Amino acid sequence: MPGKHQHFQEPEVGCCGKYFLFGFNIIFWVLGALFLAIGLWAWGEKGVLSNISALTDLGGLDPVWLFVVVGGVMSVLGFAGCIGALRENTFLLKFFSVSLGLIFFLELATGILAFVFKDWIRDQLNLFINNNVKAYRDDIDLQNLIDFAQEYWSCCGARGPNDWNLNIYFNCTDLNPSRERCGVPFSCCVRNRKEDVLNTQCGYDVRLKLELEQQGSIHTKGCVGQFEKWLQDNLVVVAGVFVGIALLQIFGICLAQNLVSDIKAVKANWIKHDGGCKLLR
Repeated sequence: MPGKHQHFQEPEVGCCGKYFLFGFNIIFWVLGALFLAIGLWAWGEKGVLSNISALTDLGGLDPVWLFVVVGGVMSVLGFAGCIGALRENTFLLKFFSVSLGLIFFLELATGILAFVFKDWIRDQLNLFINNNVKAYRDDIDLQNLIDFAQEYWSCCGARGPNDWNLNIYFNCTDLNPSRERCGVPFSCCVRNRKEDVLNTQCGYDVRLKLELEQQGSIHTKGCVGQFEKWLQDNLVVVAGVFVGIALLQIFGICLAQNLVSDIKAVKANWIKHDGGCKLLR
């Protein structure tokens, strides 16, 4: 039989969950702000901030967009989660969990659609790379990104070296006065590891040769095919990274929702006690 003076535990906000969510999001917030600052600094160096129309002048992808968008999203979510947990603000916590849930389902839907519509995704990737090939010399950041991709995946163009005909500096037309005519960027070249100095002219005139002759000096496989091969070879690692990110997102959502429930329970208890005090008066 329970004692006469048994006390029931009052609902309270869990400190561990609250400060864990706060600590996790303050790191997220700082990283997001850093990404955003890098992106804005890069745009400032290019003169984009003083000439907004420059954003639409580039025919391909400006890699700085990735820093600005990712940094902006991380900053907003980090702010909402951090301040929401510290100040026990249910609106910010709900915004954080709903936004994180939306991102999770977008990632899930993208993965499913990419698997179901593989051929369409491959065609869009070809189109995307070729658009960037056209704009190769228009932006130094884009140029560095393409060079990195071609060197890393040992590839050249979307489907092959002839995709560089799309670029005005590398095409093989008789009207092209460029010294790079019928060539490819140095990042397409098969690197000789013994060379101490990078030969940036190794791709000159290479597409005037027969395909069998080209294979000794440049990579003849397209980047789309090489990227697919890389995904297959590293499927376990790639899947592990995505599962890890998904679990972190789900954990963050659960933590935020649990904190919201605790806050609501505490507030309901206050209302209950205030109501009882008013009746006694």
